Amino acid sequence: MKPLALTFAATLLLMAGSDALASGNPGRGLEKSQSCQACHGKDGNLAVTPDTPILAGQHAGYLEFALRQYRSGARQNAQMNGFAANLSDQDIADLAAWYASQEGLVTPQLDEG
Repeated sequence: MKPLALTFAATLLLMAGSDALASGNPGRGLEKSQSCQACHGKDGNLAVTPDTPILAGQHAGYLEFALRQYRSGARQNAQMNGFAANLSDQDIADLAAWYASQEGLVTPQLDEG
């Protein structure tokens, strides 16, 4: 298997496992998100630059994975590396729970009719 495909497959497995075991508290995530709001907005639907991701509605497992990658330095972004360096595992779970609970780009739309 090609390295990129293997990395993608491993990421999907991690995301699935994290969603199944999600222990984040959205309320605490909102409280912790004060630093995030300047670039991502209170509910995660703001993108202050074209490369700023929309976080609202994103899968919690993916958000946790990305924040851990920033914290470890495996994913590079000066702002995010500095911010994530100070996050505990619980902080990461809480932030992920908050942004995943918001209506956004990848939030499934339920048929209300």
